[in-house]
Amino acid sequence: MAEENNNTTENKEENKGSKNPFSNLTGGGKNGDKPKFNFYWIYGILAVVLFGIQFLGMGDDGKQTDWREFKTMLEDGDVAKIILVNKETAEIFIKTENLTKDKYKDLSKGNSITGKTPQYYFNVGSVDKFYEDVESAQKGLNQPVYVETEIRHNWGGEVLNWILFPALLIGIWFLFMRMMSKGGGGAGGQLFNIGKSKAQMYDKKTSVNITFKDVAGLAEAKVEIKEIVDFLKTPEKYTKLGGKIPRGVLLVGPPGTGKTLLAKSVAGEAHVPFYSISGSDFVEMFVGVGASRVRDLFKQAKEKSPSIIFIDEIDAIGRARGKNAMSGANDERENTLNQLLTEMDGFTPNSGVIILAATNRADILDKALMRAGRFDRQIYVELPDLEERKEIFAVHMKPLTLDKEVKVDFLARQTPGFSGADIANVCNESALIAARTTHETITKQDFMDAIDRIIGGLEKKNKIITPGEKRVVAFHEAGHATISWLLEHAHPLVKVTIVPRGRSLGAAWYLPEERQITTYEQLFDEMVAALGGRASEMVIFGKISTGALNDLEKVTKQAYAMVSYYGLSKKVGNISYYDSSGQSEYSFNKPFSEKTSELIDKEVSEMIESAYAKAIEVLSENRAGLEKLATKLLEKEVIFKEDLEEIFGKRPWDKEEIVQEVKVTEVPEPDIVILDSEDKNPLNPS
Repeated sequence: MAEENNNTTENKEENKGSKNPFSNLTGGGKNGDKPKFNFYWIYGILAVVLFGIQFLGMGDDGKQTDWREFKTMLEDGDVAKIILVNKETAEIFIKTENLTKDKYKDLSKGNSITGKTPQYYFNVGSVDKFYEDVESAQKGLNQPVYVETEIRHNWGGEVLNWILFPALLIGIWFLFMRMMSKGGGGAGGQLFNIGKSKAQMYDKKTSVNITFKDVAGLAEAKVEIKEIVDFLKTPEKYTKLGGKIPRGVLLVGPPGTGKTLLAKSVAGEAHVPFYSISGSDFVEMFVGVGASRVRDLFKQAKEKSPSIIFIDEIDAIGRARGKNAMSGANDERENTLNQLLTEMDGFTPNSGVIILAATNRADILDKALMRAGRFDRQIYVELPDLEERKEIFAVHMKPLTLDKEVKVDFLARQTPGFSGADIANVCNESALIAARTTHETITKQDFMDAIDRIIGGLEKKNKIITPGEKRVVAFHEAGHATISWLLEHAHPLVKVTIVPRGRSLGAAWYLPEERQITTYEQLFDEMVAALGGRASEMVIFGKISTGALNDLEKVTKQAYAMVSYYGLSKKVGNISYYDSSGQSEYSFNKPFSEKTSELIDKEVSEMIESAYAKAIEVLSENRAGLEKLATKLLEKEVIFKEDLEEIFGKRPWDKEEIVQEVKVTEVPEPDIVILDSEDKNPLNPS
């Protein structure tokens, strides 16, 4: 085999080196093979044949003449024969002995010699009038010429009319169906394969290069995934003890945490046929196609068992049945889901096939899909912690040209709450920023600018802001910074800027703890710090503006979560109205009475007003420091932690290891909403 491969390589090199001027004409391959048949050749052959039929037999019909010239020919006795063809055209034949006259010199020699084709033709308007005119023009002649009639069929034109239009329709239909089947069909891309599975298979020949070593973090998830791969490699290890491998494994987690990447690593490690498909690939406009593709997918997987099927974004077909208000619109999706349930754990045993699936919306999946026997295990792929972020940064920084000052530990501390995809984006954005500023290496500042760019948006230094608005924004941000620095449980500030960024007029970066549980005091201090901007405007200017829109939105959501979800209100009590199953979104009724709703609204209002009063109290007591900080912010436009330490001193409760979080605030229009990363999940306010 090695010798054959070497010979093949040599032949390829020889073919590359030799230039055959006739190779393109023959259409042959590298070794002079016959040209491959192309379906479009049929269209070309049909076009040539049809045009050939159209022009077949079309010779020279003579020269066109008018009645005046034709009448002269008749009067001179030069006409030998007149043939009226299809009552439309009169063909005029001139006597051979008269062709020598000067007036016929412009005729073709072929016509004058053969005499088989007419020398002239004349378009007839009225047949009866034509007969009369011919007869009157020949009065007095001894041998008048009489008009002969003839019916001729233009077979080429008639065949073309009968064949061309149907052939054109058939050709367009075939072309349309081929294109549609390529987009919606399966193997072969033909029309009748539209119900075939569109899954892409990876095996030994088309192996994936990603392994578990390329997946940073996710230590707990990789333990369970490695067990499945180990079972496929050495099943005797488990079966001899009577154990059975889980039939399905569901990867659940926020977007960008590495669910699909983890599945790719399974494909690279398992060394068994791996079928990858998206949940949306089962959805089709034709009825029954989704269920047919599910059957075909499992049929292929069973034929090559042991194998793995990976369905990405399974919520596209796995949504809970009967929850759609439009009952007729989701029948096809429900049929696809029913077929998937049957294939995963139906009457027919499904041995040797393991199903991996990924979703970030496990709460909306059908309960029948989540039961044991179908998806036996649910692996939660969560946002990376500090150590996992270090590993992810190390992976994505390998191809980068870094400066010596760049430290992985520092970058990991600056990116709390970032997913793996966010960290990859930070590394790529830092390289782009370094190239834009013509740096030879990627510096620490490039990474910081990339983090600011991703979280807060692009700086808009040329945005027009009046001096009065700039002063309001400066005191607003100074109010946030002052309270967050002076309160124990508030997140201390690391950097503040009044340079417009994204859709905001100011941005502030904070240093929160990475904690799993939060107390009432911590949540309340965060609310006070969030209201510090509006409180600062009231203390300094005696009036408030619309710049606190994002702050009010955040505080309102957090207060409602504290009262109705966490049970942190004494009057409402230890009651939670949070629905973890996600079924409440389909209900039109609240889970509490109108009286309880009024009580919740009252508690939320009192909680927010209490936080606002405390913010005003803290800023009033430290007004001098607030004014110094705002003045410095107006001068420098960007201030850091050192500036706050210089004005207020060090925080006594600071820890050595702190991480950074951003909070984007201040929009001038009250109808624009800017979401914080903290507002995405009411159960994770920190």
